Amino acid sequence: MHMNADQTLLVLASASPRRRELLAQLDIRFTVSAADIDETPHANEAAEAYVGRLAREKARVVASRHPGAWVLAADTTVALGAELLGKPRDAEEAQAMLTRLSGRTHDVYTGVALAGRHEETLVVRTRVTFRSLSPGEMSWYANSGEPLDKAGAYAIQGKGGFLVAGVEGSTSNVVGLPLGETVALLERAGLPLPWRAS
Repeated sequence: MHMNADQTLLVLASASPRRRELLAQLDIRFTVSAADIDETPHANEAAEAYVGRLAREKARVVASRHPGAWVLAADTTVALGAELLGKPRDAEEAQAMLTRLSGRTHDVYTGVALAGRHEETLVVRTRVTFRSLSPGEMSWYANSGEPLDKAGAYAIQGKGGFLVAGVEGSTSNVVGLPLGETVALLERAGLPLPWRAS
């Protein structure tokens, strides 16, 4: 493999199966190389700045391992007002997050970074409104196992879809990769896409 010479190679810097599935749905060719970085938010760091910074850091770490390739990275967080809701540690913490989100509107931010011959980062926001949830619904979902590796303790594309009353903006952004904006990023970089001759 002449990785250094292959300027059209796309590497997804993510271990997330959801991101892999979203990208694969579009028949975009890529390999996967996860980035392990410190994801601790800085003091008073806004959600938009946080996800942009983490996406950039992930892209740079993986780009250093794959010279000549384009590296796509993303990071998603849920924000309830100024508070960031990451991945719950256990079912109890998941239920606490769901209780906070019940009947309210929150923001989902995803930072997307592309690193290669140049670097570009964008942040996409989607507003999600939850139904007013009963204690039984929240307990059942919190204990289903699904929320444990999801920011904000829910998966809109899974069982967690029943929690959601409405979405304003990109639904794929809530899953973890805003497809429209990501495709535009890849197009601007000149990467070969299945509907455009390379």
